[in-house]
Amino acid sequence: MQKRIGAAVLAATAIAVTITGTAQAESNPYCGSVAQIGATRYIKSGGETVASVKQFKGCNKNWGYTYVWDAWKARHGSRFLVGAGIMTRTSTEPLGYGGAPEGVQEAWSNGSNTLSVCTRAYGSVLVRNGGSYSGETEERC
Repeated sequence: MQKRIGAAVLAATAIAVTITGTAQAESNPYCGSVAQIGATRYIKSGGETVASVKQFKGCNKNWGYTYVWDAWKARHGSRFLVGAGIMTRTSTEPLGYGGAPEGVQEAWSNGSNTLSVCTRAYGSVLVRNGGSYSGETEERC
């Protein structure tokens, strides 16, 4: 009986995670060994989470990463563009900005040679029929 209850709890947890649309980060395609620095930030619209934004370091560079949540995509379709970059205290535009093709849920920035300065990751989601969302992580020095 205990095994069946345990299996049911695990199955329910797996379903709940799928339904809530949590972010599933992939490996950096440009640098095989990266480590997240700082906390994940969330781009929200009202009470709904649109995407996660993270900053990584690796290969002597900083990397921005944005992931559009499954649940948001399921409700809003695939007519969006996602992008990621790195901001410094003096930058007015994201450095190393990288974007993904329409409907692709994640984007990595290009690596920025900014390990010697304070940085934060920048993420954006642009919806084709109107609406844009963006957010940044906290600054890391």
